[in-house]
Amino acid sequence: MSGVWVFNKNGVMRLVENPYNQSAGDSSESSSSGGSQQQRMRRKILLHLPTNEVVSSYGSLEKILKGLGWERYYSDADHLLQFHKRTSIDLISLPRDFSKFNSIHMYDIVVKNPNVFHVRDM
Repeated sequence: MSGVWVFNKNGVMRLVENPYNQSAGDSSESSSSGGSQQQRMRRKILLHLPTNEVVSSYGSLEKILKGLGWERYYSDADHLLQFHKRTSIDLISLPRDFSKFNSIHMYDIVVKNPNVFHVRDM
């Protein structure tokens, strides 16, 4: 689920999933149509900006994170792969199975490493 939360005039929040398409005023395509659904389901990629490399495995991600000062954090959660920084309270928690690595995890990495990573549509 991605998009922008908007307050209506009555104070109720709603999620606008693709605010750029709605602002374009294209009323010929409803939000339940196939084309809109395909746009929302586009695959995301995590891009390492300094090298312009797409992160395609945990091996490459771990190498980059270690260069940024992140260390593996070993815990009892065997279904998670975790990284922490000694200089902060941040913790990056990822599913151990890379096929379950999704945009939520990517944005978590981007927020905790500003100007180093970027999430893009594939």
